[in-house]
Formats: sequence, C-alpha cells, structure tokens
Amino acid sequence: MKNYQFLIFLTIVLTIYSLTNLYIFLKGYHSITSSRETKILYTLIFLILASSFVAGKVLEATHSTVFSDILNIIGGFWMGFILYAFLLLLISDIGGLVLRVPGIIGPDNILIYRKWAFLGTLLISVLLISGGFINAVIPVVKKYNVTINKFAGEVKNLRIAAVSDVHLGSIIRKRSLRKLSEIFREMKPDVVFLLGDIVDGELGPVMRGDLLKYFTIPETADGLYAITGNHEFIGGADRTIPYIESKGIRLLKDEMVILPGGIQVIGRLDRDSRRYYSKERMPLEELMKNTDPKLPVILLDHQPLNLGESQKHDVDLQLSGHTHNGQMWPLNLITRKLYELSYGHLLKGSTHIIVSSGYGLWGPRIRSGSRSEVLLVNVKFAGN
Repeated sequence: MKNYQFLIFLTIVLTIYSLTNLYIFLKGYHSITSSRETKILYTLIFLILASSFVAGKVLEATHSTVFSDILNIIGGFWMGFILYAFLLLLISDIGGLVLRVPGIIGPDNILIYRKWAFLGTLLISVLLISGGFINAVIPVVKKYNVTINKFAGEVKNLRIAAVSDVHLGSIIRKRSLRKLSEIFREMKPDVVFLLGDIVDGELGPVMRGDLLKYFTIPETADGLYAITGNHEFIGGADRTIPYIESKGIRLLKDEMVILPGGIQVIGRLDRDSRRYYSKERMPLEELMKNTDPKLPVILLDHQPLNLGESQKHDVDLQLSGHTHNGQMWPLNLITRKLYELSYGHLLKGSTHIIVSSGYGLWGPRIRSGSRSEVLLVNVKFAGN
C-alpha cells in the first residue's frame, strides 16, 4: 500500500474511532450527577481504556512485550464495548426524542433518563461482551458433505480438515494452537489446509513465543498445505512467509500440487499482495491451464471474491475464509451484503464453495454473530 493511501486510511479510521469514543464519553459524563472528583476519575478511566488499543498496536509494532499484549487484549474488548455502547446509546437518544413528543420526558426527568440509559447501556454491553467471549473460546467443528462428479482413481473419499483466520499474535496464542492441534488429531483427516491469515499482522508477538512450534497435526495420508491471507502481507510478508515455511508448512503461492488419485489442489496468492507489495497474483485462468479437467480441482483462495470465476473455470471445490462471518452482530449483516457468500456452502453450477467463519479473531476476542470453527469437509468422488 502506498504511503499516502495508508495515511488517508489511517486518518479516516482514527477519526471515526475518536468521534465514537467522544460520543460515548459525553453521554457518560453528562449522566454523572455526583461530585467533580467522580467526573475526573471517570474521565481518566475512559481515556486509558480508549487509548489502550492504539497504544497496544503501536507498541506491538515497535517493541512487542507482555505489556503490549495486555493493552491489545484490553483494547480489543474496548472495541467491542464501543460498538455496542454506540448502538445502544443511539437507540436511547432516538427513544428520548420520541418520548419528548407526548411529554413523557421533559426538563424535570431528562437527567434521570440519561443516567439510566447509560447504566443500561453498560449492563447490556457487558453481558453481550461476556457472552461473546465465551462463544469465541469454544470452537466447533463445522461439517460439510460434498459430492464431486469426477473420478479420482482409487480414491473414493477425501477427508479434508481446514482452518482459516487463526490470527496468531497478541491475543491468539499457544493455548489456542494446542486446542487447534487437538481438534485436528480427533478429526483424523487425509489432508489439512490452512486457508490464510495464519498470523494476525505484526510478527513480533508470534516470534517472541515462537508460537507456531505449538501447532502440530497428526500423520496424514496427503500432508499439510497453506495459502497466504491479507494479514500475512499487512505485517510484512518478507518476514512472515519465511517464518511460516520454516515450520514445515508448505505455502502454495499461485501453485498446484497433485494429491493421490490425481486430485489437483491450487493455492492462490492472496489478492492483497498487490496492495502491499505491488505483486499481481496469477489469473485463475492461467493457473487452470495445467489442470486436467477430467480430474478433481480444489481451489484454496483466502478471500471469497469473484465466485463466478471459479464456476467459469470448472473448479470443483473452493475453500475460503476472511469474512469471519462478521464476527460480532450486527457486522455479520454487513458482510452478507458485501459478499455473494460470506459464510457457509454455496453450489454454483457444479462448483462447491465453502466459506469459513475462521478459528481466531481480529481485534476483540468476541464472537456474538458467529462461531469459531474448524472445517471438516467429506468429499465423495462419484464420476460417471
């Protein structure tokens, strides 16, 4: 990404973040009817919490420590809080305007209404965040059964374990990786696919604990393959990709491998390699030139965009992630509008497309609109 583009993007994000925090701060400040000291204490606590996410990201990029991890965790929960607090306070403001029309709210009780609206916002936000946290740390195995009408030699069935968006870093650490490794062992797959965003961004928190050493998979018939996601490039692909590959993980960067039975697996370079490194990925049409159309083709592509292209070029199965299925309600409603398929399974012609909500998270460790998951895709080959 060019410097001026990054500065524009950063300015917009920080402006929105600051204005949202200011709105919530003023609502709370004006609801406090006690002493001046209480308002000062409220202001200090609010400033610390509101600055934690930005401070954590800056420290993570310059000097990753346990302290920067703590700031990122606090800041992540704060991001979840400002999302729900903003929505709830906005609803209370609209409600207040409506109640003023018949005179239910007036000068005599407006302060009481503001106070209880803010306290109610705090309580509901905490409940939503707490439930979302519990939901986020209990991953599930999402199963799909897919039939591909092609022969694969003597291979009649393929048991695929796949995971997207692990986001290793300050928040997702070794305990989560050990859990993921345990899930893979219990699944007993034939092949394992990592569908991008293995690393959250900055490599410092990952290298500090050499986190990928805690990731293990069982013996499989067909091995382990991975692709890049946009976050592999955000944190610096020149460091991130070699680190991942140093752990024996085969990254497919616009490459194809052949599994037993002639099953063709294509791993695409993430489309954001162009944005961050000015490196264009190969067109799917070119990648498909070396495939045998009579044999199954599985495509690994982190971002589920231009799905019609996969259908046009006769891909049999595409596996993607990236969307997190919105991660927190109501953001999942937005991702449904942005993507043809933001989560689940879609059959376009004879092309099966599966998009996962991912295992890890970005920002808050909260899932209130989706589940953390690992994919188990049972593929049956039934050629005529």
